[in-house]
Amino acid sequence: MASILDEYEDSQNTRQSAQQRSRLAAANIGITHSGFVNVRLEEEKPIFTKQRIDFSHLEKINHFAVCNNQLCMSLGKDTLLRIDLAKPDQPNQMEMGRKDDCKVHKLFLDPSGSHLLISLSSSECLYLNRNTQKVRSLSRWRGHLIESVGWNKLLGTETNTGPILVGTSQGAIFEAEISATEGSLFNTNPDQYFRQVHSLEEDGRPAPVCCLEVERGLENKVFIIATTRKRLFQFVGKVAEGSEQQGYSSIFSQNQDLLPSFQEFPVNMGYSEITFYTSKLRSSPKAFAWMMGNGVLYGQLDYVRPDSLLSDVQVWEYTSDIDFDLNKPISIVLTQFHFLLLLPDRVKAVCTLNGQVVHEDVFPDKFGPLKKMIKDPAGGLVWIYTERAVFRYHIQREARDVWQMYMSTGKFDLAKEYCRDRPECMDMVLAREAEHCFQNKRYLESAKCYALTQNYFEEIALKFIEAKQEDALKEFLLKKLNNLKPGERTQITLLVTWLTELYLNRLGQLESDDCSAPVFLETRGEFRVFLGSAKHKECLFNNRTTIYDLLASHGNVDDMVYFSVVMQDYERVISHHCQHDDYGAALDVLSKHCDEKLFYKFSPVLMQHIPKKVVDAWIQMGKRLDPKKLIPALMNYSQMGSTQQIKETIRYMEFCVYQLTVTEEAIHNYLLSLYAKYKPESLLWYLEQAGTHASDIHYDLKYALRLCAEHGYLEACVLVYKIMELYEEAVDLALQVDVDLAKSCADLPEDDEELRKKLWLKIARHVVQEEKDVKKAMNCLSSCNLLKIEDILPFFPDFVTIDHFKEAICGSLAEYNHHIEELKQEMEEATESAKRIREDIQEMRNKYGVVESQEKCAACDFPLLNRPFYLFLCGHMFHYDCLIQEVTPHLSTFKQNRLEDLQKKLAATAQASKSRHRPPPKEESDTASLGKASTGSSRETIKSDIDDVIASECVYCGELMIKSIDKPFIDPQKFEEEKASWL
Repeated sequence: MASILDEYEDSQNTRQSAQQRSRLAAANIGITHSGFVNVRLEEEKPIFTKQRIDFSHLEKINHFAVCNNQLCMSLGKDTLLRIDLAKPDQPNQMEMGRKDDCKVHKLFLDPSGSHLLISLSSSECLYLNRNTQKVRSLSRWRGHLIESVGWNKLLGTETNTGPILVGTSQGAIFEAEISATEGSLFNTNPDQYFRQVHSLEEDGRPAPVCCLEVERGLENKVFIIATTRKRLFQFVGKVAEGSEQQGYSSIFSQNQDLLPSFQEFPVNMGYSEITFYTSKLRSSPKAFAWMMGNGVLYGQLDYVRPDSLLSDVQVWEYTSDIDFDLNKPISIVLTQFHFLLLLPDRVKAVCTLNGQVVHEDVFPDKFGPLKKMIKDPAGGLVWIYTERAVFRYHIQREARDVWQMYMSTGKFDLAKEYCRDRPECMDMVLAREAEHCFQNKRYLESAKCYALTQNYFEEIALKFIEAKQEDALKEFLLKKLNNLKPGERTQITLLVTWLTELYLNRLGQLESDDCSAPVFLETRGEFRVFLGSAKHKECLFNNRTTIYDLLASHGNVDDMVYFSVVMQDYERVISHHCQHDDYGAALDVLSKHCDEKLFYKFSPVLMQHIPKKVVDAWIQMGKRLDPKKLIPALMNYSQMGSTQQIKETIRYMEFCVYQLTVTEEAIHNYLLSLYAKYKPESLLWYLEQAGTHASDIHYDLKYALRLCAEHGYLEACVLVYKIMELYEEAVDLALQVDVDLAKSCADLPEDDEELRKKLWLKIARHVVQEEKDVKKAMNCLSSCNLLKIEDILPFFPDFVTIDHFKEAICGSLAEYNHHIEELKQEMEEATESAKRIREDIQEMRNKYGVVESQEKCAACDFPLLNRPFYLFLCGHMFHYDCLIQEVTPHLSTFKQNRLEDLQKKLAATAQASKSRHRPPPKEESDTASLGKASTGSSRETIKSDIDDVIASECVYCGELMIKSIDKPFIDPQKFEEEKASWL
């Protein structure tokens, strides 16, 4: 595409060849403003390339035939040369065995190259098969000069020709069949039969049959074309299925009653020749060319037409340089787009599309006059021979310039077909077609073609604008947009914006006429498809603000909403619905796309108008919504809204607490406030099921207490006090509600008997002083075992008689008596225990153990008597320092610190003792002796304390070892170090 912003200079290089320049001028190609620059670095090779074939033969060439890469030549008087072109180095030369002076009149080779017929001037005919070396005479053919053969392409094999047609110089058409296999003893001839089936005439006299061609069509239809010097005959008939082997006599018999269909031309040059073009091997021909006296008749073959096989027939008249006296046409060959005409000294190639001579090749006189031109259908090569030379034409890229001819004749589809791989040519064809459609006012087709060209975008757009063809302009822009690459963002943006404006203008015009008309609905559908195009979604998204502005400027609200949905700009869609009071539609969009942010933004508005549906949507969203972010909307409209809004607010809060199990304090506090204000019957139940321990509570206890107190819910306050463990306040407040409630609060501090007693005394005082109910006061004594009659007596007034307390006082005295007896029993048991302990101590003083000199420490395994040691009753013995080392890891941190302090004190006393061993001054001797005595007693005390820490029990047999059973043998912190020491 030529850029919208960039411009390119026109460029069209002329071809180097003068022949090609003239052809371009004839085609009158002048396409301008193309973005393509057609640069040819070298001249194109010609379509027809001639090559001389070097044959090492000395005799002159009489006749020549080639088919299916099998070449046959008649040389000299009696020589026949056969060459398989696949094996050109293995020629096969043989003698025909003729001793008379007759000459070879013509050679006929079948399409497979297997059967060769040699027509002699003596009206005889010889036969040679490709697989044999023997030339055989056809006796039944004797007396007829053979001019043409129509081969059977369907039934012919390597050994049998099948039924064939033979034309003679006397106008007779015979049907024959030749077999290469040896016949019976009495019939050795290869010709199976030879019978006449028809005869041709000109001007009432027999005329030589110049050419014969047999083709098959659909439904067993057979077409036979026969030519004389001035006439072209057609025979059409059907052959019964399965009767193909019976030949063609039935075809001619079907036409006996009617004159055969023929075309006749006035000029007679003594002979004629017809040639056919076959695109693929073993397929039916598609075109024909007949060389006769007036020129060349050429056209297409249509096997569907019932009356004639020929269609699109044209006549190319001979040019002025062709003179029947000097250079009469000799032969003709047809290719896909040309026919080659052989003259005595040159070859002319004429294009069948425009009748122009596109190639002319003059042969030098040294080779002699040209005699014949033949085309091999198998390889497409054209052969020409003289008496002394053979030439071969290669035809390559014949269709390369055909597009120009088709374009000049208005056949643009065919022109595009033949320049598909040449973009610069395709651009020229599309531009010409677009211009042609524009001139014929077929603007939509013109726009589609222009969109595929490289012409300047601005010029084409202005062209449609000046013609006031907005639909065509829109089609052009759409096609251009689809052809752009993703990287051309600027061009895409311009086209998308322009197309949006065009669509909106068109919709505005149609809507003003009739918004329900099919045209309006169809245009709107196209516009929405354009807006929803996945290919241009990125561009539309990046420029959505501009698109919104365009839609708004045209007042196209419906399409703006649609575009917002396509862009997933649901916020704009919801805002639109809310502005138009369509809250249900807004909520539908919210619920469909489940965007949490949009829920938080629009819930306040929606909650005001459709609270039940909004809460239903919230509940459906479940945990995807954060209830804490919805509280502002709920609080706003629960304070100023209707009863329904408040009811729905409580419903959603209950859903969050009881089903979503939300633990956020704000949610629980808000639900508490709602219960306190609007649903007090649920307040106490909520507080009870929320838990009785502060760790289980998710609401603010102080806030709940203040809220309940403000609204006078005393029982709820008592419950909160109980959870806060403010039992005195709970009892005080509970006494205002119910004594039983206060009693339940008084029993809560189970671990603090003093507090319980105090709380019960409060209850007793309240019962006595406020309610003045002695019986209830006595019940308090029975409910709490901590209270005594003497505790509550001070609360009673003086006028109360002792009769009310008689039972209580007696019970109290009996209890005291029982308690005294228990104390006596405990004292006797204590005295007995002390006596036994003294006896045990005395016994322990007299207990001793014997330590042998060879005894060793249980920890270090060194001799025991070398250092201070300990001896335990179990028999284990430890050095003093070894025991400390064994016991220390098992001690608690506190005891380890204490042991360390005791050791430091012991070391300090030892140091002081050494200093005192030095002789003191005389005046200080008395003081030193006193210090020595006190130091000695302090040292013994420290040792005793150390013994209590480390030697209270054997480290191996005592409680320390039992407690260490679950500890690893190696300290985890030192495991890696120990592990490394073993490696």
